[in-house]
Amino acid sequence: MNIEAKQTVAVVGAGIVGVSTAVWLRRKGIDVILIDRDRPGSTNSASYGNAGVLAACSVAPVTAPGLIWKSPNMVFGPNFPLFLRWSYLPRLTPWLLKYLSNANDADTRRIAAGLGPLTSDSVEQHEALAKGTAAEAWVQRSDYGFAYKSRAAFDADAYTWALRHDAGFAPELICGASVRELEPTLSSDFDCVALLRDHGYVHNPAGYVTALFDEAVRLGATFRQAEVRDFDLSDGRITVVQTTQGILHCDKAVLTSGIWSGDLARKLGLKVPMETERGYHITFKSPDVLSRIPLMITTGKFVATPMQDDLRCAGVVEFGGLSASASRKPLELLHRKVRECFPDMTWQSEETWFGHRPAPSDSLPLIGEIGQTGVIAGFGHHHIGLTAGPKTGRIIAGLVSEQPGNMDLTDYAPGRF
Repeated sequence: MNIEAKQTVAVVGAGIVGVSTAVWLRRKGIDVILIDRDRPGSTNSASYGNAGVLAACSVAPVTAPGLIWKSPNMVFGPNFPLFLRWSYLPRLTPWLLKYLSNANDADTRRIAAGLGPLTSDSVEQHEALAKGTAAEAWVQRSDYGFAYKSRAAFDADAYTWALRHDAGFAPELICGASVRELEPTLSSDFDCVALLRDHGYVHNPAGYVTALFDEAVRLGATFRQAEVRDFDLSDGRITVVQTTQGILHCDKAVLTSGIWSGDLARKLGLKVPMETERGYHITFKSPDVLSRIPLMITTGKFVATPMQDDLRCAGVVEFGGLSASASRKPLELLHRKVRECFPDMTWQSEETWFGHRPAPSDSLPLIGEIGQTGVIAGFGHHHIGLTAGPKTGRIIAGLVSEQPGNMDLTDYAPGRF
């Protein structure tokens, strides 16, 4: 592409993928209009409410072999962090059947192979994006621990750890009294931690995304706070983005608005089997003790991450659609599980949050041009949004500038469904 032609790219969605895309595009000298109905870093976004971990090892999808037989206990079990609003089940069922169809060995390995290239160098990608900007201060290299109550419990996860091992992540096992030396805050009920090196986390996801947005604007990107309603095409190519604040002319567009991308993609003829996975977190303000590193608490399926002076615990899942309000029971369960893990912790106050993760039926994001429209998809990252956001933005910037890298994007093709 001739950058001197001053083509304009509309980036729809200002979460971690959108602001990463905007920064990389501006570094290439490409004009950018960044559009979002909320200010970047808003509490309404998944980029605000995630666990903050740069989970390079995150290659194992939920849809592992045996999930179908475990599902009833997961839904009905009072201590399992999966919730379902039963009134939503009829609408959920078509997606759920597609999702569960991947719960076999062949598809699990296929999905893991697709996730690896997006996540494995996460820390390096974040550092490259943030280098020389105010966002750099929010990125912290660290170990990442998986806390188990026993070595036997770790061994029971052998299938998932084999997938991580194949992706290059082999844990160091810390057992017995050494667990307390590693993490003094953790309950004595936990007797084994699988420790992974070369990971990291973001101290404040909202502050991080805001700093990256500020950098994009400093580099010359324009921001429009508006809701995107539709697209105008000429000879099948994008020319206009229609918003609640008027029309915006562009030569290409990028769709990075998370779960809301599905409806917009449908306007371009692309129907994506994608559901909202409602996620919850509790941030414990000014606790008297903080975990030293991010910890995945395997008994509660949540991550505890030290964030500045606070501890954020995130990870409960609920299926209930976009319009229903937050539920009480997921937060009650999360609170109870946190108490079990950190029994001696006290804190001054707490903040609760819930938001929407975009979950494609095959657990892989959509990255690439939608047909020949000039609109490039960059959404559907499920549990790896923060982890893979900067790399996705870099890939998209290469596609926009017609300077693609050597990474095979077949697994993420928007038209694969």
